[in-house]
Amino acid sequence: MTVARVWAEHDLTPWRTETFKFSTDPQLHAKVEDLCGLYLDPPAGAVVLCVDEKPQIQALDRTAPTLLLRPGLAERRTHDYVRHGVTDLFAALETATGKVLGHCFSRHRHDEFLVFLKQVARAWPRRELHVVVDNAATHSHAEVTAWLARHPRITLHFTPTSASWMNQVETFFGLLTRQALRRGSFASVPDLVATIGRYIAAWNADCHPFAWVKDADQILVKAASRRRPAQPA
Repeated sequence: MTVARVWAEHDLTPWRTETFKFSTDPQLHAKVEDLCGLYLDPPAGAVVLCVDEKPQIQALDRTAPTLLLRPGLAERRTHDYVRHGVTDLFAALETATGKVLGHCFSRHRHDEFLVFLKQVARAWPRRELHVVVDNAATHSHAEVTAWLARHPRITLHFTPTSASWMNQVETFFGLLTRQALRRGSFASVPDLVATIGRYIAAWNADCHPFAWVKDADQILVKAASRRRPAQPA
């Protein structure tokens, strides 16, 4: 009880742990300032899109039906399952509205990324597009770069390394996982793809943008503070 009282007095919770990772990107400052500028003060008349892939989504089918929640009883499901395959979701989130364009592919190479980029271009025609992506090799492949050179209205902006949280579509992926995938049971890959499609359609029917509240200075100051070694008590 004495130890617990000391912890409480000093607001210490030693049973909790969190992880973090420093970005070693040599262009960290420039990229953070670029993305925060797009989110907080986008170019007039342009569309800002956050694009990424959610790969290897598994179509898992429980070996017995899930027993639903009842008074006094938690939801119960079998520990074992059948794996029917996987799909790879490509998604683009419009930061101004929260609207999501999604498409599932069987793979996630540069070929599929380029096909999806063309879908994005058709979905937002005759508009200047600023597309936020991470540093995956597929996003800077020679064929992708060549296609972008022929379509100068589309510009890619890269997140810093180890900073995927700066891509707002990751927030949408988190919601999709928690609300539609994690507790689902899917008899086939087409069943999984259909579930993802229904979720995106329902989201777009009542979508909203995600509020970006921190500017570049705030993010960089916090990043710098985490790099400083802790002072001895």
